[in-house]
Amino acid sequence: MSLQLSFAQASATGPRPENQDALRLVTPAPELAASKGYLCALADGVSQCADGGLAARSSLQALALDYYATPATWAVTQALERLLTAQNRWLRAQGNGQPLLTTLSALVLRGRRFTLAHVGDCRVYRWQADQLHCLSQDHVWDQPGMQHVLKRALGLDQQLLVDYLEGDLCEGECFVLLSDGVWASLGDAHIRAILREQPDLQMAAETLVASAHHCGSQDNASALLVRVDQLGASNLGDTLAQLQHWPLPGALRDGQSIDGWQVDGLLAQSRQSLLYRVRDPHDQPWLLKTLPQSRDQEPGAAQALLLEEWFLRRVAGRHFPEVHPASQRQHLYYLMRDYPGTPLSGQPPLPLAQWLEVARQLLQAVGVLHRRNLLHRDIKPENLHYGSDGQLRLLDFGLAYCPGLCEDPPHALPGTPSFLAPEAFDGQPPAPRQDLYAVGVTLYHLLTGHYPYGEVEAFQRPRFGTPVNPARYRPDLPEWLQRNLLQAVAADPAQRFETAEQWLLLLERGDRQELTERPRPLLEREPLKVWRTIGLVSLLLNMVLLLVLLKP
Repeated sequence: MSLQLSFAQASATGPRPENQDALRLVTPAPELAASKGYLCALADGVSQCADGGLAARSSLQALALDYYATPATWAVTQALERLLTAQNRWLRAQGNGQPLLTTLSALVLRGRRFTLAHVGDCRVYRWQADQLHCLSQDHVWDQPGMQHVLKRALGLDQQLLVDYLEGDLCEGECFVLLSDGVWASLGDAHIRAILREQPDLQMAAETLVASAHHCGSQDNASALLVRVDQLGASNLGDTLAQLQHWPLPGALRDGQSIDGWQVDGLLAQSRQSLLYRVRDPHDQPWLLKTLPQSRDQEPGAAQALLLEEWFLRRVAGRHFPEVHPASQRQHLYYLMRDYPGTPLSGQPPLPLAQWLEVARQLLQAVGVLHRRNLLHRDIKPENLHYGSDGQLRLLDFGLAYCPGLCEDPPHALPGTPSFLAPEAFDGQPPAPRQDLYAVGVTLYHLLTGHYPYGEVEAFQRPRFGTPVNPARYRPDLPEWLQRNLLQAVAADPAQRFETAEQWLLLLERGDRQELTERPRPLLEREPLKVWRTIGLVSLLLNMVLLLVLLKP
C-alpha cells in the first residue's frame, strides 16, 4: 500500500505586467517517494524588490532539485531547513544591493504524515469533511496600513525563521495552497463555497484563481491543490517490505545454491539472524545475512532486515561493508562483501599505536553516520572488523536508528548493556552522545581489557559513579589520552564530546597537546646557557674566596 495523491494547479497574471508567482509539484519514483515523499510548493515573489519572479522561481527550482539529493536518512524538517537557509543566503548575495525577496510555502507528504514549511503570506489550508482550516500564519505587520508589509520572507533577513508543522494525513482530505492574490480577495467563506461546489480538483483550482480576479484582485493569483486518495504505509520499514515480497530461504547447507550464490557454510548464528559465507559466479566471497525460520512470522522482523540493508546502502563508504545489489534475489536476505582480516572482539589490549589508528577510523565512521542522521546503537568490539588492508569497518546495523523514520517499541532498550549510556537506562530517546559513549567504552575496553564502570549484565540496573582511570590498567598512557577517555565515558552526557569530529580533533592533536602541557626543565631546553651560567657563578665564587684568603 503506497500513498496515492491527486494534484491540480492554476495560476494567472491578472492586471500585473508579469506573473511573479511560481508553483512546483514533484512526484518521484516509488522508492524515493517512500523515503523522501511528494513535494508541492508555492512561492510568491515580492514585486517591490529587484526581481520577485526570479526569486520565486529559483527558490522552487533549488528546493525541488536539492531536496531529493539530501540523504534519505535526514528528517524532512532537517532537509528543508538546510535548503531554505542556503537559498536565503543565495538570494541575499544575488541582490546587488537590491533585495531579492519571495514568500514560500512547501508541503511534503510521505506515508501517513505531512510536513509544512512556511514563510511569508501565502496560505495553506486543510479542507476536510466540509471544514476549512488554515494551517499557516501570515508573516505581516498587524499595524494599520501595514497589513501587506512582510516581516518574514526568503532573502529578507540574514537569519531565516521558518514555521514548521507536522501532522497525520487523513484519507479524502485536501490541502489548498493559495497566494495572497487569491485568499485576500475571496476570504475563507468564498473559498469554502468553491471547494464544496467543485468536486473536480482541476476545476476547483481554476475557479479559485478566476474568482479572485473577478472579485477585484490586482495581484497574481495562484492555487495548488493536493488530495489524499489513499494513505501510505505507516513507516519506511513497512514500505520497503511491501516493495519486496520474499520468503525466508530456510536453513542453507554447505554446497547448496540459492539465487545463483554458492553456500560455503554457516559463519554465525543467533536468535536474531543467520550469517553465511557464499560465493558469486566469479568465485568472489560474500556474506549472506538472513533471518532464522523461528522469526518468519515475527511482526516487523522482515522489515527490520530490509531497513538494515537500506541504511547500509545510504552510508556506503570505506568505513562500512559494501552491499551487493542482488538484483536476481528471490528470497529475504542481503549480501555484504567478505573482507579478509580479523574482528576486534576477543583480542588482547591493543598496542598504543594500533589503538590510536583504530580510534581515529572509528570516530571517522561514527561522524559519517551522524551527519546522515543515523545512530548505530550497538557499537562494541564485536561489531568492529580490522581488515588486512588496514581499514576499520563498522558492522551490524540491525539496531540502527534514524529519527523520524524508526520507532522503538515501548520500554525497549536496544543495545549491549555494558556499552549503553546511563541516560538510556533512564528511558531517554536515542541521541548521538549515546553512540559516542559506546565508542568511549569500546576504545576503553580495546586499550585495557576492562570496562570503565565494570561489566553490566543483562536486565541489571547499573549505577554509574566515577569511571576507573584507564591508567590503572595501562600505566603507559599519556595524561591527555586518559582525559579523553574519561570525558568520553562521563555519566553526564553534557560532559561528553558533542560530536565525533570534536573528539577526533583532540585525538589527532594529542601528541602536541602533551608537549605543550608538560613544562620542560630549563636544563633540557637551554643546556648551553645553564652550564655557562653555572661556570660563571663558580668562577665568581672562586674569585671572592681567593680575595678573602689574600686579605691581611
